[in-house]
Amino acid sequence: MKVAFHSAHDPSCGVCRKHCKSFESLREHLTGPLAKANCTKIFSEKGCDLCLKLFDSPASLSQHREMCLLSAPAPIGTVIIPCAESQSYMNLCGENHFDNRPEAIAMDCEMVGGGSDGSLDLCARVCLTDEDENILFHTYVRPQISITNYRYEITGLTEDDLRNAMPLKEVHEKILQVLYNGESIGRSRLDGGKAKLLVGHDLEHDLDCMGMYYPEHLLRDTAKYHPLMKTNLVSHSLKYLTRTYLGYDIQSGMHDPYEDCVAVMRLYKRFRALDHQTEGIVASLATKYSNDIHGNFDSWTTEKLEKMTPDELYELSKPNYKCWCLDRRQALQP
Repeated sequence: MKVAFHSAHDPSCGVCRKHCKSFESLREHLTGPLAKANCTKIFSEKGCDLCLKLFDSPASLSQHREMCLLSAPAPIGTVIIPCAESQSYMNLCGENHFDNRPEAIAMDCEMVGGGSDGSLDLCARVCLTDEDENILFHTYVRPQISITNYRYEITGLTEDDLRNAMPLKEVHEKILQVLYNGESIGRSRLDGGKAKLLVGHDLEHDLDCMGMYYPEHLLRDTAKYHPLMKTNLVSHSLKYLTRTYLGYDIQSGMHDPYEDCVAVMRLYKRFRALDHQTEGIVASLATKYSNDIHGNFDSWTTEKLEKMTPDELYELSKPNYKCWCLDRRQALQP
């Protein structure tokens, strides 16, 4: 009873209310070869194939699709990039204007190859954007060891691009200045404070390649978020997630770090916005069983549990991951 693998936060079918482990398994339930006929029929008429929500009518669905189906952002070469030393850049990294919830920053790195065979990933370009898709920081990075493969077909980078690149240590300082937002590292590790959430795809790899650390409870990783993973908890590619849940293609040629930042931020905001409506129900149940609940089920007897309805037991269950919708509700706790 301490942890249930079905909760109000799990993806569920809008027709039969079946709970699924991930959005991929929900999609299989609705549109796959073994899908239930009734669910498939209703979803095909009133369901959004991107966010998998069910609507009251085809007209409501059509109106929703206009907002749900997104278009690719302009390439980074056409976006005005603020100078890292300018006052406008510092202002972008100032106070948090997001009420009680923490602000999110997206990061993407492009890797070149090091080592004798060029297989060692070295960060050579990094981009940070805010929730409104504005570029906060963008630079070429000078790795600490020699580059043996520029991976031009993917990165588009050449030796000339990195000739006057920013040293890795300075890049660290700039990124942490944006992320910690003037907060002490100790405070950020405890409860977040004014520090920003860091959104990305396979963030552990990016941070490792740059030799950086950021508190785990402040990371929002589209590669590790259970509802976005395969049913066997293997990560999907960012290219797949963007095509499937946002409706447009990325990484069709050379990779653009700004394009990837926008994609991960849009994914994060889309799933953060889900309304699972659990607060009022849990509060009422907590009041009802206030004499018995002491933060867990250890002291509960079988008799007390048997008196609860299935719906009450379900509402008190917890997912085995932290749902992003919780980021909207209150200040972060590790």
